[in-house]
Amino acid sequence: MSRPKRKRPNLHDLESNLGYKFKDLGLLNLAITHSSYSNENKMDIVQSNERLEFLGDAILNLIVSQYLYHKYPKHPEGELTKIRAKVVCESSLAYAAQKISLGDFLLLGKGEEATGGRERESILADAAEAIVGALYLDSDFKTTNEVLLRNFESDIVHAVAKGNLFIDYKTELQEVIQKNGKAKMEYVVTKEEGPDHNKKFYIDVVVNNETIGMGRGRSKKEAEQLAAKEALIRLGIFHE
Repeated sequence: MSRPKRKRPNLHDLESNLGYKFKDLGLLNLAITHSSYSNENKMDIVQSNERLEFLGDAILNLIVSQYLYHKYPKHPEGELTKIRAKVVCESSLAYAAQKISLGDFLLLGKGEEATGGRERESILADAAEAIVGALYLDSDFKTTNEVLLRNFESDIVHAVAKGNLFIDYKTELQEVIQKNGKAKMEYVVTKEEGPDHNKKFYIDVVVNNETIGMGRGRSKKEAEQLAAKEALIRLGIFHE
C-alpha cells in the first residue's frame, strides 16, 4: 500500500512561527528545499538551500559574535569563542529548527523522507542556516538580528549558563532521579495516532509507578524529551 502524498507546506505558517513576513516567498521556499528534492525533481544544481546555508552560516556567526561581545563584556576572547561554537553547533541549530517546527516544512526527496530526514539533525541544522540566509536577503542585517534574538536569545543565555544550548531533558531528569537512590524510571508510550507519515506519539515518564511528566511529539525521541521537561518543571528543577 502506497503512502499518502504529503501536502506541500504552507509557507505562511512558517512565517508565523518565525514572526517575520517575507517580501519574497521564493527565498523562503528555497530555504526549505533540500538537495535530495531538487535532484529528484531534476532541478538546477543551485535550486536547493545549500547556497543560502553558506550565506546563513556567515551571518549567524556574526550575529552571535556581536551579541556575545556586547552581552558579556568581561568574558575573554577564548571563552567567547567556545560559547559561540556551542551556540552554532549542529545540535543547537537543530534544536532551534525544532522550536519553529522547521522539519514539518522541508521539501525532501522520497529517500530522505522515508528515512526520517525531517528529524535528522544535520538536515535541520543546514535548513536553519538557510533560513537565516533567506531572512538576510529578504531584509537586512538589523532585521535578521532582531528576528533571531527575539526567537532565540533565551537559548543563548542558557548556553552561557549551562555550557550547552541543546537541553537534554532526559539526561537532566536521569541525574535528578539517580540522586534519590534506586528509583526506577521508564518512558511508556500511552498512545499513537495519525498515519505513518504524520504520526503523533504520547509518552509518560514514570518513576516508581507514578507518572511525573507527559509529552507528545512527532517521534518517540521528541515525546520523551518533552515528557522529561514537564517532569523537571513539576519538580521545580527547570523553569520555562
